[in-house]
Amino acid sequence: MTDYGHELQFGTFLTPDAAQADRVVELALLTETAGLDLATFQDHPYQRRFLDAWAVIATVLARTSSLRVTANVTNLPLRPPHVLATTVASLDVLSRGRVELGLGAGAFWDGIVQMGGPRRTPGEALRALDEGIGVVRATWERGPAPVHDVQVWIGAIGPRMLELTGRVGDGWLPSQSYVPPESLAERNARIDDAATAAGRSPVDVRRLYNVSPSADPAWAEWLAELALTEGMSTFIVGSDDPAAIHRFGAEVAPAVRELVAAERAGAPSPARAEPVVAGVGSHLVDVHDHLRAELTQVLDLVGQVEAGTLDAGRARGVINEMTMRQNEWTLGAYCQSYCRLVATHHTIEDSSVFPHLRRRDPSLGPVLDRLEQEHHVIHGALEDVDRALVAVVSGPDGLVELRAAVDRLAQTLTEHLAYEETQLVGPLDRYGFG
Repeated sequence: MTDYGHELQFGTFLTPDAAQADRVVELALLTETAGLDLATFQDHPYQRRFLDAWAVIATVLARTSSLRVTANVTNLPLRPPHVLATTVASLDVLSRGRVELGLGAGAFWDGIVQMGGPRRTPGEALRALDEGIGVVRATWERGPAPVHDVQVWIGAIGPRMLELTGRVGDGWLPSQSYVPPESLAERNARIDDAATAAGRSPVDVRRLYNVSPSADPAWAEWLAELALTEGMSTFIVGSDDPAAIHRFGAEVAPAVRELVAAERAGAPSPARAEPVVAGVGSHLVDVHDHLRAELTQVLDLVGQVEAGTLDAGRARGVINEMTMRQNEWTLGAYCQSYCRLVATHHTIEDSSVFPHLRRRDPSLGPVLDRLEQEHHVIHGALEDVDRALVAVVSGPDGLVELRAAVDRLAQTLTEHLAYEETQLVGPLDRYGFG
């Protein structure tokens, strides 16, 4: 029964599905706006339907400001250690210190071999990982060097891998599906013993945990118990569901932090009759501020096209391909990505938050009715933007239609967000997101 005293962290474990590339990035953006610390991505280069994990990481870093990012975990047999180290250090420099390194010895050897990688025995994989970590750290010492102390988190299950983690790792990153909670104590003890034998402190090894999403009202209490009794301090939810990610950041993470802080301070645990909702209203404002900032960028981009800064003919070709331009976002790709982000936010409210508030305070009914109606109006404004984008591609007159559509969207959305904040920040602070 050990609490290593690590600061709690929370994140997401996302699937880099190539068929939904924009959505993958949007889920990472949601991870940040939901108040979570970390976004992680599967790294299976032999999986045809997956985007390259480190390409996704680079894209997400460019679109976020505070989110930390890593692969969960990097497939070392297909990532030469020196090249991997240079990639990680470069991204850390470019993102001002927001990259960590989740690392694994490899598991699906048939797929690795098909990609031209080696087939290793368990002993060979262990030695290669040990040597690879050494190469990575030596590369960082030679340069380029990361701008912060990049953590090496090892995905380990077997006894010898756990001992390696205790000896050289900065963190242990297992998954609940492979390492159930009842086995954490035994495995943690093996890491602790190896760390001590290597002259390190067990506290030097952070304990991370990929957890499955849960609708259990006591989920926060369960995670807090894992932190206090098993030393797990970074919880990463494996879900591509926006509502689950939103709840994890808005409700679960704050509740776990409060429970653990109270226990560590020796104070009575907070009553669980009501959900922990401190700061929920301000979280809504944070989400809205993100939407406002994105809208400002859309308006600025339209202005560039009008001013001739972005060539209309070239813009049309790129819009048709739904890709990014060389120096800035294309008008089409950026606007459509933003429209999906707004729609995701409103879907969460309509399906979860609003019904919860109706139950808790029936007097909010007229306010919620208006907000739901405005969501439909905004949806129509978003469709107008989509139609205007088609018109831009079809001919020069489409630019006038696009400007009008974006201006309508801006007015409708900003008025809606202001009204929602005026009416709901207080109730959300009292009742939470539900």
